[in-house]
Amino acid sequence: MSAASRPTMRLHLWLETEKGVFFGQGRLQLLEYIEYSGSLNAAAKALGMSYRAAWGKIKTSEEVLGFQLVEQPEGKRGGGQLSEAAKLLIASYREWLSEVEAFALESAKQHIGYTPTQYWSVRELPNRKPPEKGDVPPTS
Repeated sequence: MSAASRPTMRLHLWLETEKGVFFGQGRLQLLEYIEYSGSLNAAAKALGMSYRAAWGKIKTSEEVLGFQLVEQPEGKRGGGQLSEAAKLLIASYREWLSEVEAFALESAKQHIGYTPTQYWSVRELPNRKPPEKGDVPPTS
């Protein structure tokens, strides 16, 4: 099979409770865009969702996890920064996803005779430079 016709493996991993999804690739992306832009509103816009929807997702995750993901700087409205717990969660989730993807790729090779192309569905952010006022990460 040529590389051009080789299928792409796609995985979507998330964690949920009876309240619904509390962490997955969508929440990961939302948190990383908040970190990048310094604003929940800017992150929501970049991801094509309303502020209310983004805030609801963060609040649901915080309720289930039992800790705060996004902190508001004192005396500042509209901003937001990730808690240390959120940063640890991001790193742990990315590591878990990477391990699961590696296993799935190797398993595909064993079961179907070739390794599919790997696909990462969460857009990578640009190089980690301090955002400038009004910066929004690219969405393509």
